[in-house]
Amino acid sequence: MAGSGISHYLTPEAMHKLGRQVLLSRYVVEGNLAGAHRSPLKGASSEFADHKPYNKGDDPKHIDWRVYARTDKFYIKRYEDETNLRVYFVIDCSHSMAYRSDDSLPTKYEYACKLATMMGFCVVKMRDSVGLFQIADNIKMKMIANNSMNHLNNLCKRMQKTKPASNTNLAESLHLIAESIHKRALVIVLSDLFGDDEDPESVNLALAHFRKQMHDVVVFHMLDPAEIDLSFKNGAEFMDMETNEVITANPKSMAAAYHEVFEEFLAKYRTACKAMKVDYRIVKTDEPLDDFARAYLEERRRLQAG
Repeated sequence: MAGSGISHYLTPEAMHKLGRQVLLSRYVVEGNLAGAHRSPLKGASSEFADHKPYNKGDDPKHIDWRVYARTDKFYIKRYEDETNLRVYFVIDCSHSMAYRSDDSLPTKYEYACKLATMMGFCVVKMRDSVGLFQIADNIKMKMIANNSMNHLNNLCKRMQKTKPASNTNLAESLHLIAESIHKRALVIVLSDLFGDDEDPESVNLALAHFRKQMHDVVVFHMLDPAEIDLSFKNGAEFMDMETNEVITANPKSMAAAYHEVFEEFLAKYRTACKAMKVDYRIVKTDEPLDDFARAYLEERRRLQAG
């Protein structure tokens, strides 16, 4: 797609289709502006939070007289304030993200950047903030969260400028990011979760670090369809894009073993994320992105409303 910044990833038609979509947090967040998300801070809004004993100086108009009638004690109603949401996109830009099995498909990195742009557009449109981390063998780049279209445009230019390279140290990079985000936020990780000598357990521990910090976490597991079904027909040389190791193999003879090992790999993430209440989704690069993004945002809206 031609253009620079947002226009490199989104056409005017795509932006129009996203016009009514919103990205909501499933948990409480912390921000600076009035918005549509629950906050841990108690203030004057329409959603009841809890009671606290009445103290001298409290506004008597907030006394819950029904509770007084039952207990003969004064209690104050407290409400959940509403706040803006900070969304941080964590995009893997290691060499394996440059893979595509067919020239008609985007690379995993290109697909991840366009998905982040679509989500970011919905975020900023609602006066919420977006930030960006690009990671590979370490944190390659960081952009603080801001809530302007100009900021989103600059963020997209940085994504567009980056070319996937180097090895992956996903777990360590995620731990560093978790330490750097001090207020509750929505963290969206877009990665193929492949790494040199990196096992799912270490990455899951890093995701748990985010949850311990009370962040809402989404993992978009970016995969090329050939990585899932091993659809190659003939024997070939396969190269590890990060280590340059080459092996010769016949895909047909190894298909059954490959599918078993790969399913175990996916199950480790699926099971751990479910237990941690991390929203884990496999994202295939041959799937129409507009359809995936709208379906995901709509599902998240329904779950939050329920």
